[in-house]
Amino acid sequence: MAIKMTEAAAKHVKRSLAGRGKGQGIRLGVRTTGCSGLAYVLEFVDELPETDSVFESHGIKVVIDPKSLLYLDGTELDFVREGLNEGFKFNNPNVRGECGCGESFSV
Repeated sequence: MAIKMTEAAAKHVKRSLAGRGKGQGIRLGVRTTGCSGLAYVLEFVDELPETDSVFESHGIKVVIDPKSLLYLDGTELDFVREGLNEGFKFNNPNVRGECGCGESFSV
């Protein structure tokens, strides 16, 4: 099982952690919501729980709880800029469908 980040995503997270002044990395997870069933959740991690899996990519720790890892295995986290918009993009090979608004997905 593995989770990867692009260099652009890692640079963005490094800047965010530096601006925040603390943090071990980021947590990537899923929660039940929306019309398709699941949505991505990103948050800063200050402590690394023993029960979670930790992946390192471009010097950034990505922490994932066991339940979320089932849905996220093989995912690549990217950070993209499109015109005036910017944000994280999830390249998840497990996704089988997405809702029309792009807020949720199914596996």
